[in-house]
Amino acid sequence: MIPVLLVLLLALILFGAGFALKALWWIAVIVLIVWVLGFVIRPTASGGKRGRWYRW
Repeated sequence: MIPVLLVLLLALILFGAGFALKALWWIAVIVLIVWVLGFVIRPTASGGKRGRWYRW
C-alpha cells in the first residue's frame, strides 16, 4: 500500500511541477511580447527623437 501511495504522490508532484513550468513559460512569452512592443511603440520626445518607454 505504501509503494502505491508513494507513486501517486510522485505523479502528483510531477504533474504540479509540469503545470507550473508551463504557466511560467506563458508568462515569460507575454512579458517578452510586451517588452518588444515597448521598443516598437515608443513615444516621441521633445526634439523629434525617440523617448524612453520605461520610467526608471
